[in-house]
Amino acid sequence: MIRKQLRIAGISAALSATLLTALVQSAGAEPFEMPNRKPGLWEITVSLGAQMPSMLVQQCTDATTDKDMATSFSPMAKEMCANQDMQKTATGMVVDATCTINGMTSVSHTEINGDFNSAYTVKVSSKNTGAPAGVPAESVTMMDAKWAGACKADQKAGDMIMPGGMKINIKDMQALKGMLPKK
Repeated sequence: MIRKQLRIAGISAALSATLLTALVQSAGAEPFEMPNRKPGLWEITVSLGAQMPSMLVQQCTDATTDKDMATSFSPMAKEMCANQDMQKTATGMVVDATCTINGMTSVSHTEINGDFNSAYTVKVSSKNTGAPAGVPAESVTMMDAKWAGACKADQKAGDMIMPGGMKINIKDMQALKGMLPKK
């Protein structure tokens, strides 16, 4: 039982870090405004590669959550990412970024596609250098998001339900900014 809880906690931490990295990489590279998702409950299936099983995350959004996240994480992205380029495509956007977080440099290519009203996908291909043991030199992360309807009664905007039932609020993650090391 304890092993399972530790594994779920580790997966949740890895997933949180992946989502935070995707936010950071896309938040600071905005020559145009990213579309907001339809308010309500989004179910996001995250695949971190063959080493880990797919995970389901639920996130409750409202009219301001996405804009608040971009505003909050944009300064952090500019500090951590020396190079960012965002281009609009016919079906979404592409972000190329070089970011350094805690001594690890990640060169990534992110493809975001969808209408943000019913579904969207995110594919992040990364090459990492200076990574701690256990972090692959190359990785591909896939996120497949679908709008599931209204948020549940016990959820508020920004709530994310992680694997294993752990609930965090993305607005509370802003506190993480102060915990990340400076370049």
